[in-house]
Amino acid sequence: MTATRKSASARASTRKTPAHKTSARKRAATSTTASHRASAPSKPERKVAKRKTTAKAAARKSKRRASPKRWSQRVTQESDALDLRHGVFKLSSAKKIAASLKRSAEHSSRRKTGAYRSALSMLTFYINRAGKNLSKTERDRLERAKSELKQQFGRA
Repeated sequence: MTATRKSASARASTRKTPAHKTSARKRAATSTTASHRASAPSKPERKVAKRKTTAKAAARKSKRRASPKRWSQRVTQESDALDLRHGVFKLSSAKKIAASLKRSAEHSSRRKTGAYRSALSMLTFYINRAGKNLSKTERDRLERAKSELKQQFGRA
């Protein structure tokens, strides 16, 4: 009976190693024998049971998926950059946008850098994050607001 059974070391040596762990030379040598193996009868596929997810795990997954979409919204609302007036980027003129950003930057106690730098970075952040969703007129208005902001801070 012991003659027909393989030892643990013999079984380990005959196991197939994953493709990413074998060298290129070994893969090339075994690829030629793969066509011979295809004609031989193969073992039936082993069925793998799907893991059931609990409601708690599903809720965690959905939270993880939702957060990356809205990280920029969270930055504008909760960051230490500025206390912005609601709808500041939707104002009708570039001067109003620049004035509102300047007022917010000067009165904010949460900013870490100078008022000009905070205001300009928040405006640039909004332009970059809005991306393709900005119309040409909105983008132009916000770009004009940048230059207006420079003038209002005396940097132009």
